[in-house]
Amino acid sequence: MFNNVYKNRKVLITGHTGFKGSWLAAWLIQLGAEVYGYSIDIPSQPSHFEKLGLDKQMISTFGDVRDINALKAFTDKHKPEIVFHLAAQPIVRRAFANPLETIQTNVIGVSNILEIARNVDYIESVVIITSDKCYENVEWTFGYREVDQLGGEDPYSASKGAAEIIASTYMRSYFKDNRVFVATVRAGNVIGGGDWAKDRLIPDAVRAWSINEPLVIRNPSATRPWQHVLEPLSGYLLVGSELIRKNVLCKNQSFNFGPDSNVNKTVEQVLSEMSKSWQNVKWEVVPDKNNHKEAGLLKLCCDKAHHLINWYPTLSFEETIEFTMSWYRNFYGNNSNFNVSEYTNHQI
Repeated sequence: MFNNVYKNRKVLITGHTGFKGSWLAAWLIQLGAEVYGYSIDIPSQPSHFEKLGLDKQMISTFGDVRDINALKAFTDKHKPEIVFHLAAQPIVRRAFANPLETIQTNVIGVSNILEIARNVDYIESVVIITSDKCYENVEWTFGYREVDQLGGEDPYSASKGAAEIIASTYMRSYFKDNRVFVATVRAGNVIGGGDWAKDRLIPDAVRAWSINEPLVIRNPSATRPWQHVLEPLSGYLLVGSELIRKNVLCKNQSFNFGPDSNVNKTVEQVLSEMSKSWQNVKWEVVPDKNNHKEAGLLKLCCDKAHHLINWYPTLSFEETIEFTMSWYRNFYGNNSNFNVSEYTNHQI
């Protein structure tokens, strides 16, 4: 898988204790990589990272990506060959409450990683993970392409658009030669087992339903490109493998990773599909009293990933929901035989 390029490679994941980071770490360990992690904290309880026992399978440390001296001391010590930069403040509603924290983490963190990469001789490739929210969303019905305008009305979107601009600046100013290969990757609403972040649809739903309470939602008609976490991670790993192999077609590029266009479903459609896999499902609509702006329609065009690296999504919408709900059913089902690590690796 991925041309076996990760075997015995030193790989750094920033944000490795988060939802996507822990799945990526588990996958890279399966692929035989020597994995290192750098995160500010354990972001949720329960924690997928802790349930997987990843601290015993990789070198893990706590640190702030905004602190370039501490970050560089860690990279100098372990000398990773490839970096996956996921560390971020990822929650839209938290960004409204703490815009400065979000902007500093999401912009300075990217800048620090790229600044280190340009000044050391051991990093060969960097994959910067941003978000589909980086686009200036005018809610048109066709998917955004990588060349479309960046921006955003809310602090989170602005921070991701800014991160992309910073990455593009470094690519064009410092990474024109073939010493370090860099790319950015953008994905939509990612779901899957092991996500316990607040103010996210699936974690909020399973938390409420596991104690027989109704889920409170803000906008049942909001449409998103829902995809299982393994879908974009497969894209990130594929891009990373092409960068390691010095594929100049992927160098200094950005890639979208999202589901087929028919998987753009509303919040209500997602909940209806989830109800097939969970008993006593209830939800109620309570509009946001703060009247914060949220996108109603957002989708991605993934033609570039299709054509340049032959990446395609694997799971249907129904399979995406079943993969997700089966994980949580086992976790909340008082199944004494349920082993989080085994089940996660089985889904990979």
